[in-house]
Amino acid sequence: MESLLPLAGKVADLLKSRGEMIAIGESSVGGLVSASLIAQAGASAFFLGSTVIYTREAGRVLRDRSTLKLEGLEPLTPEFAGAMADGFRKQMGATWATSEMGAAGPAGSPYGPKPGTAVVAVSGPVSKAQLVETGPADRIENMRLFGKAQLELLLACLTEA
Repeated sequence: MESLLPLAGKVADLLKSRGEMIAIGESSVGGLVSASLIAQAGASAFFLGSTVIYTREAGRVLRDRSTLKLEGLEPLTPEFAGAMADGFRKQMGATWATSEMGAAGPAGSPYGPKPGTAVVAVSGPVSKAQLVETGPADRIENMRLFGKAQLELLLACLTEA
């Protein structure tokens, strides 16, 4: 998590300066992004909450179907991650929300992608989603890289807004 703190600090500063709130959705990152944001002083001024949905079963229980538009979308695609972020933002009443899902390794995803593959998305005044491919099947390194990609995309959207 320590390597994510500088990025999280920039995100926190922008959110606090604007009075905006964020909700974080994570899967294979396992809470690293949320922890890096909560570690920032004054986190309660911008951080609404987060969820780590790691299994399909948890997703079925925790996702509010009324806010999600997932029909016809393939899991582990930018479009799916974007729809997840948008639904979570609406559900939480946040200005911004993120979503992440991936295959950290050493095995690939049950949806097909190989280890080192993730999707990250941001929903808010500027919304974007992207595929992340790290290459290696190193679980810990991929978790860190996926979290970094999630924060970098969020920072880019915040800066653009």
